Amino acid sequence: MALLRFSFGTMGSGKSTLALQIHHNLTSRGLKGILCSQLDRADGKVSSALGVSADAVEVGPRLDLYDLALAMKERHGSLDYIICDEAQFYQPEQIDQLARVVDELDTDVYAFGLLTSFQGLLFDGTRRLLELADESVEVQVEARCWCGSRATHNARLVDGVQVYDGELLVVDDPENHQVTYELRCRRHWLAGDSGPDGVRVTAHAAQIPSN
Repeated sequence: MALLRFSFGTMGSGKSTLALQIHHNLTSRGLKGILCSQLDRADGKVSSALGVSADAVEVGPRLDLYDLALAMKERHGSLDYIICDEAQFYQPEQIDQLARVVDELDTDVYAFGLLTSFQGLLFDGTRRLLELADESVEVQVEARCWCGSRATHNARLVDGVQVYDGELLVVDDPENHQVTYELRCRRHWLAGDSGPDGVRVTAHAAQIPSN
């Protein structure tokens, strides 16, 4: 029986690396599948911070993932899996479509994404995945805060100062502020504390925080 599995973690926890590994393993076994992403650091690909990447379907907000899967199955005679990276950015109705893919097409879906935004709130796509997934598992590669504690939150910094408000997606800042992201434990995320050595940048605004 097919399953909808959601694997989640902070930035730097290796979600995209795991997605690419699963895609490679399944393809090597001769299985047919679709690799999807949205707002990846490399357009039209799933890419890992380790430098590995693969071509992928770019999931825009209007793409019907059930129709995509059905067309793939009709064209090739089978569809064994779909891998969805950056799934926190998917629309809730697209998560519903993925559930239909599992239930009606008997196709496994592997979704990967962040739990919470820089505001400390669940992404809409993440919330729907937690509501519908057959399995929700945390990626076991633990990222760390500057203090050495387990990182649980993604902090957004504007000119080196942590912020809790603003647009969810920032690609280019019109006022040319430096927007960066940093991993933090809950304590230091709540305190807005960058530590004794200042900010340790993990991602730039032109690259939406991801894996």
